Amino acid sequence: MIDTLDISIQKVSESKINQVDFDNIPFGRIYSDHMFIADYKDGEWSDFRIEPYADLSMAPASSVIHYGQSVFEGLKAYKNKDGKTTVFRPDQNAKRLNKSAERMCIPEVPEDLFMSGLTELLKLDEAWIPSKAGTALYIRPFVFAMDDYIGIKASDTYRFMIITCPVGGYYSEPVKVKIETEYTRAAEGGTGYAKAAGNYAGSLYPARLAQQKGYHQLIWTDAKEHKYIEESGTMNVMFVIGDTLITPETGSTILNGITRNSVLTIARDWGMKVEERRVSVDEVVKAAQDGNLKEAFGAGTAATIAHIKLIHHNGTDYELPAVENREFSNKVLKELDDIKAGHSEDKHNWLFTI
Repeated sequence: MIDTLDISIQKVSESKINQVDFDNIPFGRIYSDHMFIADYKDGEWSDFRIEPYADLSMAPASSVIHYGQSVFEGLKAYKNKDGKTTVFRPDQNAKRLNKSAERMCIPEVPEDLFMSGLTELLKLDEAWIPSKAGTALYIRPFVFAMDDYIGIKASDTYRFMIITCPVGGYYSEPVKVKIETEYTRAAEGGTGYAKAAGNYAGSLYPARLAQQKGYHQLIWTDAKEHKYIEESGTMNVMFVIGDTLITPETGSTILNGITRNSVLTIARDWGMKVEERRVSVDEVVKAAQDGNLKEAFGAGTAATIAHIKLIHHNGTDYELPAVENREFSNKVLKELDDIKAGHSEDKHNWLFTI
């Protein structure tokens, strides 16, 4: 816990917001005016501040550059129907950030520090939250090592930051995915469940190989046998087989996704059959062959629901039913959007209002 959180604020002399075309927002390219910063040294977090968004100055020997000691989160802020700023389940992001931090030997970021920094930053840059359907203010909290030391050890100093950017849709169309049976995203006992920066770096090359063959992303399988499905791209993956929503159970290789958990909660509220368990490649392929694979989609913060229109495995492309005819994924996407906008009841108290 932080006893007192005194945040100093340095505002920009002139906002960049008038330079932004909010009818055409690329994902992750345009950043809001300010950023929140806190530093860790001598065993505690201090120097809480909001400054104009700007480049960082770092030593060439900074340990994060050499040893990758860095974790991050992703969440979104919205304008609801009453014009108020809401954030979807930020307490869960704070908890997951610390679970990732623990695995990467990074000190815990107290939840009140996370929430206070987030709140003050959003108050300051409230005008940057777009209101058009399908848009949001993406929020990126992250922590990284700061020691000026080339030596393989946990850093003694760290920086926690939050930056934000207005965004439109992450995927412009339903995606084609390839089941990966050679490369590995995560192994048992590794860092797969953490949002560690290095996890994503390691996924880029196999994803590029798939993209060169015409696929947007990969479906990752287990490291030992490549027989069991884990994630899709950077998202949790779900399947509707028959009348049942099925998703791989989380563990040391699979991120415990907040969107994933929200989708499962809503499905259970609606009385749908839900199974969290090991999901084999053979089961999904057979369901596709037999016409029982009704829907497949990724679930994550950036896209919320990313429809999968085609799955490739072992030389064969399996086309899935047309997206417009998919009952559950379209309905759950609308429900999540309606909760965030205030059109549906927030009965699970998922929204944090600024």
